[in-house]
Amino acid sequence: MSATTAASGQSPIAGEAPVSLAAREPHVPADRLVAEMVPPPRFDSVRFDTYIPDPGQPSQTEAVRVLSSFASGLGGAHASGAGKRRWFSRAKATAPSGPRGVYLDGGYGVGKTHLLASLWHATPAEPALKAFGTFVELTNLVGALGFQETVRTLSGHRLLCIDEFELDDPGDTVLVSTLLGKLVDAGVALAATSNTLPGKLGEGRFAAADFLREIQGLSAHFKTLRIDGEDYRHRGLPEAPAPYGDEQVTRAAYATGGASLDDFPQLLAHLARVHPSRYGALTDGVSAVCLTGVTPVPDQSTALRLVVLADRLYDREVPVLASGVPFDELFGEEMLNGGYRKKYFRAISRLTALARDAKGLVNP
Repeated sequence: MSATTAASGQSPIAGEAPVSLAAREPHVPADRLVAEMVPPPRFDSVRFDTYIPDPGQPSQTEAVRVLSSFASGLGGAHASGAGKRRWFSRAKATAPSGPRGVYLDGGYGVGKTHLLASLWHATPAEPALKAFGTFVELTNLVGALGFQETVRTLSGHRLLCIDEFELDDPGDTVLVSTLLGKLVDAGVALAATSNTLPGKLGEGRFAAADFLREIQGLSAHFKTLRIDGEDYRHRGLPEAPAPYGDEQVTRAAYATGGASLDDFPQLLAHLARVHPSRYGALTDGVSAVCLTGVTPVPDQSTALRLVVLADRLYDREVPVLASGVPFDELFGEEMLNGGYRKKYFRAISRLTALARDAKGLVNP
């Protein structure tokens, strides 16, 4: 039985018919994009003291110390004169003359997003004066508001946190370099996470050497803080469950209130018609995502869209139940050895964690 048939209610399986993500066409107004620039639900309650450093990785403990100090220095009053704010609230002599932000570099699963969200929560400023979003969400905001309006909106903030900082094309390089330069000039402090050192952004994706000036300009805004360690999502945990059968996934979707049910190739095709800025809204109200017929993704454009969806599902703690190939076979050898390999490994890690969360949806 196909997921399309099941989701349309033409199945003998009892229960409320699940929704289909592929049937949704969400509209996201620009003001919602701005309002949602806060830590996602998964990181709503994290704090520095809920981060558990690996005893064998002193860089994790050091990161907590440095970021805690960074946050405490962001509570100062606005500077007078030219309308710019001082970065720190202490005496002017302590204001930094170099980088105006911190850049958390490390492998996937070492808790960088946890630390970034903790920094946002610890910064002594009203939520309206702090912004938190992924790199994709930031570029989407520029697309929705326009460059000048984005600068005007974010210049009023004390802190901008950018998660999953990556440069996928030359246009993004020039755009973000210019945007962050203007925000730093306006007194906005920056914090970012990535799996790539700031000076190496863009490598393997485009001719980064041709945009070296912009990349070096981005790097100059940050002091890099290296965080070592293994993927906490799988540290000491059992192996992720193997994929289920189509019938098991379909029955679980019908038995789970608020679940969605989709045929995987059809969902991938639908993602190509929905802007990535709407992937979060695509899952509004969905308690679990059920997928039948998971296969390796056919091309890099499709793979990158799936990475964004995986990030939004992980942020929202939506379990994923699937049949077909296991998630560690989603991306082919060429993709895993290419310039986007770190994105793909992050997606595998996060989808595997969500598959483990979905284990309880299937009756033994």
